[in-house]
Amino acid sequence: MKVTTDACLFGAWMVEEINNEKLIINNCMDIGTGTGLLSLMLAQKNNEVLIDAIEINKDAADQAKENAASSPWNKRIEIINADIKGFFLKHKYDLVISNPPFYENEIRSETDSKNVAHHSENLQLKELLLIIKNHLASKGSFFLLLPYKRNEEVKRLFKAHQLHITKILLVRQSVKHDYFRMMIKGSLNEQENKETEFDEISIWDDKQQYSSEFVGLLKDYYLHL
Repeated sequence: MKVTTDACLFGAWMVEEINNEKLIINNCMDIGTGTGLLSLMLAQKNNEVLIDAIEINKDAADQAKENAASSPWNKRIEIINADIKGFFLKHKYDLVISNPPFYENEIRSETDSKNVAHHSENLQLKELLLIIKNHLASKGSFFLLLPYKRNEEVKRLFKAHQLHITKILLVRQSVKHDYFRMMIKGSLNEQENKETEFDEISIWDDKQQYSSEFVGLLKDYYLHL
Protein backbone atom coordinates (compact mmCIF):
# COMPACT_ATOMS: atom_id res chain seq x y z
CA MET A 1 0.00 0.00 0.00
CA LYS A 2 1.08 3.57 -0.67
CA VAL A 3 2.43 5.77 2.10
CA THR A 4 -0.13 8.55 2.53
CA THR A 5 0.43 12.16 3.56
CA ASP A 6 -2.08 11.93 6.41
CA ALA A 7 -0.32 8.84 7.81
CA CYS A 8 3.01 10.70 7.74
CA LEU A 9 1.41 13.65 9.48
CA PHE A 10 -0.12 11.34 12.08
CA GLY A 11 3.23 9.69 12.80
CA ALA A 12 5.00 13.03 13.20
CA TRP A 13 2.28 14.45 15.46
CA MET A 14 2.26 11.29 17.57
CA VAL A 15 6.03 11.42 18.12
CA GLU A 16 5.92 15.13 18.96
CA GLU A 17 3.18 14.56 21.53
CA ILE A 18 5.20 11.76 23.14
CA ASN A 19 8.31 13.93 23.31
CA ASN A 20 6.49 17.06 24.50
CA GLU A 21 4.80 15.11 27.30
CA LYS A 22 8.09 13.34 28.08
CA LEU A 23 6.23 10.03 28.11
CA ILE A 24 8.33 7.03 29.12
CA ILE A 25 7.87 4.51 26.32
CA ASN A 26 9.80 1.26 26.70
CA ASN A 27 7.63 -0.81 24.36
CA CYS A 28 5.04 -0.22 21.68
CA MET A 29 2.50 -2.24 19.71
CA ASP A 30 1.77 -1.00 16.18
CA ILE A 31 -1.49 -2.59 14.99
CA GLY A 32 -1.75 -2.93 11.20
CA THR A 33 1.70 -1.56 10.52
CA GLY A 34 1.42 -1.72 6.71
CA THR A 35 4.78 -0.56 5.36
CA GLY A 36 6.07 -0.02 8.90
CA LEU A 37 5.85 3.76 8.56
CA LEU A 38 4.65 4.62 12.08
CA SER A 39 7.09 2.23 13.74
CA LEU A 40 10.00 3.70 11.78
CA MET A 41 9.02 7.27 12.63
CA LEU A 42 8.73 6.41 16.30
CA ALA A 43 12.05 4.55 16.36
CA GLN A 44 13.76 7.48 14.62
CA LYS A 45 12.85 9.82 17.50
CA ASN A 46 12.97 7.42 20.46
CA ASN A 47 16.25 5.63 21.14
CA GLU A 48 14.90 3.17 23.70
CA VAL A 49 11.55 1.88 22.48
CA LEU A 50 11.10 -1.74 21.36
CA ILE A 51 8.31 -2.14 18.83
CA ASP A 52 6.08 -5.10 17.94
CA ALA A 53 4.60 -4.17 14.55
CA ILE A 54 1.76 -6.49 13.59
CA GLU A 55 0.41 -6.83 10.05
CA ILE A 56 -2.17 -9.35 8.78
CA ASN A 57 -1.28 -9.08 5.08
CA LYS A 58 1.81 -11.14 4.17
CA ASP A 59 2.95 -8.94 1.27
CA ALA A 60 2.68 -5.82 3.41
CA ALA A 61 4.47 -7.55 6.30
CA ASP A 62 7.29 -8.61 3.96
CA GLN A 63 7.63 -5.03 2.72
CA ALA A 64 7.67 -3.74 6.30
CA LYS A 65 10.41 -6.24 7.16
CA GLU A 66 12.51 -4.97 4.24
CA ASN A 67 11.95 -1.37 5.30
CA ALA A 68 12.82 -2.04 8.92
CA ALA A 69 15.88 -4.10 7.99
CA SER A 70 17.15 -1.26 5.79
CA SER A 71 16.83 1.28 8.60
CA PRO A 72 19.27 2.19 11.42
CA TRP A 73 16.65 0.98 13.92
CA ASN A 74 16.21 -2.59 12.69
CA LYS A 75 17.17 -4.19 16.03
CA ARG A 76 14.31 -2.44 17.82
CA ILE A 77 11.47 -3.22 15.38
CA GLU A 78 9.98 -6.70 15.07
CA ILE A 79 7.55 -7.16 12.19
CA ILE A 80 4.98 -9.89 12.93
CA ASN A 81 2.77 -11.33 10.19
CA ALA A 82 -0.35 -12.24 12.16
CA ASP A 83 -4.00 -11.46 12.83
CA ILE A 84 -3.97 -9.31 15.96
CA LYS A 85 -7.25 -10.91 17.10
CA GLY A 86 -5.64 -14.33 17.38
CA PHE A 87 -2.08 -13.36 18.25
CA PHE A 88 -0.71 -14.07 21.73
CA LEU A 89 0.77 -10.92 23.21
CA LYS A 90 3.50 -11.37 25.79
CA HIS A 91 2.98 -8.27 27.89
CA LYS A 92 1.22 -4.96 28.34
CA TYR A 93 2.44 -2.02 26.26
CA ASP A 94 3.36 1.53 27.25
CA LEU A 95 2.14 2.66 23.84
CA VAL A 96 -0.37 1.34 21.28
CA ILE A 97 -0.56 3.00 17.87
CA SER A 98 -2.68 2.28 14.82
CA ASN A 99 -3.76 3.65 11.47
CA PRO A 100 -6.60 1.12 11.22
CA PRO A 101 -9.00 0.25 8.37
CA PHE A 102 -11.34 3.24 8.08
CA TYR A 103 -14.50 2.01 6.46
CA GLU A 104 -17.38 -0.16 7.61
CA ASN A 105 -20.36 -1.07 5.40
CA GLU A 106 -19.11 0.94 2.41
CA ILE A 107 -18.33 0.25 -1.27
CA ARG A 108 -15.40 -2.13 -1.59
CA SER A 109 -12.49 -2.27 -4.04
CA GLU A 110 -11.96 -5.12 -6.49
CA THR A 111 -8.49 -5.56 -4.95
CA ASP A 112 -8.42 -7.81 -1.86
CA SER A 113 -5.31 -6.19 -0.37
CA LYS A 114 -6.92 -2.75 -0.54
CA ASN A 115 -10.06 -4.08 1.13
CA VAL A 116 -8.01 -5.45 4.02
CA ALA A 117 -6.19 -2.14 4.38
CA HIS A 118 -9.18 0.18 3.99
CA HIS A 119 -12.23 -1.78 5.15
CA SER A 120 -12.72 -3.13 8.64
CA GLU A 121 -14.32 -6.53 8.13
CA ASN A 122 -11.10 -8.06 9.50
CA LEU A 123 -10.80 -5.60 12.38
CA GLN A 124 -13.75 -3.40 13.30
CA LEU A 125 -13.15 -0.31 15.40
CA LYS A 126 -14.96 -1.75 18.42
CA GLU A 127 -12.65 -4.79 18.24
CA LEU A 128 -9.59 -2.55 17.99
CA LEU A 129 -10.66 -0.57 21.06
CA LEU A 130 -11.12 -3.77 23.05
CA ILE A 131 -7.61 -4.91 22.04
CA ILE A 132 -6.21 -1.55 23.15
CA LYS A 133 -8.04 -1.75 26.47
CA ASN A 134 -6.77 -5.28 27.14
CA HIS A 135 -3.14 -4.71 26.17
CA LEU A 136 -2.33 -1.16 27.20
CA ALA A 137 -0.39 -0.68 30.44
CA SER A 138 -2.30 1.13 33.19
CA LYS A 139 -0.37 4.39 32.63
CA GLY A 140 0.10 3.87 28.90
CA SER A 141 -1.07 5.97 25.96
CA PHE A 142 -2.63 5.16 22.59
CA PHE A 143 -2.79 7.05 19.30
CA LEU A 144 -5.26 6.43 16.46
CA LEU A 145 -5.84 7.96 13.01
CA LEU A 146 -9.52 7.90 12.02
CA PRO A 147 -11.85 9.51 9.44
CA TYR A 148 -13.56 12.64 10.72
CA LYS A 149 -16.93 11.55 9.34
CA ARG A 150 -17.05 8.87 12.06
CA ASN A 151 -16.55 11.52 14.74
CA GLU A 152 -19.77 11.03 16.71
CA GLU A 153 -19.64 7.23 16.42
CA VAL A 154 -16.03 7.24 17.62
CA LYS A 155 -16.90 9.23 20.74
CA ARG A 156 -19.72 6.80 21.61
CA LEU A 157 -17.46 3.78 21.12
CA PHE A 158 -14.71 5.24 23.28
CA LYS A 159 -17.17 5.96 26.06
CA ALA A 160 -18.63 2.45 25.83
CA HIS A 161 -15.15 0.93 26.14
CA GLN A 162 -14.19 3.29 29.00
CA LEU A 163 -11.27 4.76 27.04
CA HIS A 164 -10.48 8.41 27.64
CA ILE A 165 -9.61 10.76 24.78
CA THR A 166 -7.08 13.29 26.03
CA LYS A 167 -6.49 15.15 22.75
CA ILE A 168 -7.90 15.36 19.23
CA LEU A 169 -6.15 16.97 16.26
CA LEU A 170 -8.59 17.74 13.43
CA VAL A 171 -7.03 17.68 9.96
CA ARG A 172 -7.96 19.56 6.78
CA GLN A 173 -6.51 19.02 3.31
CA SER A 174 -6.25 22.82 3.03
CA VAL A 175 -7.57 25.92 4.76
CA LYS A 176 -10.46 25.86 2.25
CA HIS A 177 -11.52 22.28 3.03
CA ASP A 178 -13.57 20.72 5.80
CA TYR A 179 -12.00 18.29 8.25
CA PHE A 180 -11.33 14.83 6.80
CA ARG A 181 -9.19 13.11 9.46
CA MET A 182 -9.03 13.09 13.24
CA MET A 183 -5.93 12.12 15.19
CA ILE A 184 -6.66 10.84 18.66
CA LYS A 185 -4.49 10.59 21.76
CA GLY A 186 -5.89 8.71 24.72
CA SER A 187 -5.42 6.69 27.87
CA LEU A 188 -7.17 4.07 29.97
CA ASN A 189 -7.91 6.36 32.88
CA GLU A 190 -9.73 9.65 32.73
CA GLN A 191 -7.80 12.35 34.50
CA GLU A 192 -10.00 14.12 37.01
CA ASN A 193 -11.37 17.48 35.83
CA LYS A 194 -9.34 17.35 32.61
CA GLU A 195 -11.32 17.90 29.42
CA THR A 196 -10.34 16.67 25.98
CA GLU A 197 -8.02 19.12 24.19
CA PHE A 198 -8.79 20.07 20.59
CA ASP A 199 -6.51 21.48 17.92
CA GLU A 200 -6.51 21.61 14.12
CA ILE A 201 -4.05 21.63 11.24
CA SER A 202 -4.17 22.14 7.48
CA ILE A 203 -1.80 20.26 5.18
CA TRP A 204 -1.88 23.04 2.55
CA ASP A 205 -2.09 26.79 3.11
CA ASP A 206 -4.04 29.32 1.03
CA LYS A 207 -1.20 29.46 -1.53
CA GLN A 208 -1.26 25.69 -2.11
CA GLN A 209 2.03 25.26 -0.28
CA TYR A 210 2.58 23.00 2.69
CA SER A 211 1.48 24.90 5.78
CA SER A 212 4.12 26.04 8.28
CA GLU A 213 2.61 23.70 10.89
CA PHE A 214 2.90 20.75 8.51
CA VAL A 215 6.50 21.61 7.64
CA GLY A 216 7.37 21.96 11.31
CA LEU A 217 6.13 18.45 12.04
CA LEU A 218 7.49 16.69 8.93
CA LYS A 219 10.83 18.41 8.24
CA ASP A 220 12.83 15.71 10.05
CA TYR A 221 11.21 12.94 7.97
CA TYR A 222 10.87 14.30 4.43
CA LEU A 223 13.99 14.58 2.28
CA HIS A 224 12.78 17.70 0.46
CA LEU A 225 10.52 19.98 2.43
